[in-house]
Amino acid sequence: MRANPFDPEKALNAILWIAKRVRVPTFHSISKLLYFADRIHLERYGRLISGDSYVAMKHGPVPSGAYDIMKAVRGDGTCTVDEEAQEAFRVDGSHEVVPRREANELFFSESDLECLHEAVERYGRLGFKELTRLSHDAAWESADEDDIIELEQIIATLPDGARLLEHLRR
Repeated sequence: MRANPFDPEKALNAILWIAKRVRVPTFHSISKLLYFADRIHLERYGRLISGDSYVAMKHGPVPSGAYDIMKAVRGDGTCTVDEEAQEAFRVDGSHEVVPRREANELFFSESDLECLHEAVERYGRLGFKELTRLSHDAAWESADEDDIIELEQIIATLPDGARLLEHLRR
């Protein structure tokens, strides 16, 4: 099951949007804030912001497509928006995202921006250990390390998850 298809340009702009609003925009912090924003959006609106898939990695869920974009800019592979990503930000050290431009908010709906903003407000000041701890939820625990976390497992962690799951299966 997938709530919506992956949109790499939206993911790139979500990376930029978050990176401009947190003190230390690392691969880890951006990944966790995307996860929390997606959970909020999924609960309220029944879809993920960029349609990304999450992988259960050692330090919590990681958005696969967004992670590929960040790795491509770092020099570890390619992605479908490689050229645009290279122009949009650079990676300092091995994992700090430094934006070269603002996010293009035209890629986002009002609800996308609402949930990104809420995730940054609620979790953006937290450090590595706290973000890791909070993201080690039942959905993360449901998958083996380096495997995809099924969308159903993320939905099951939401307060009205059973009803949302029923709705999305129709």
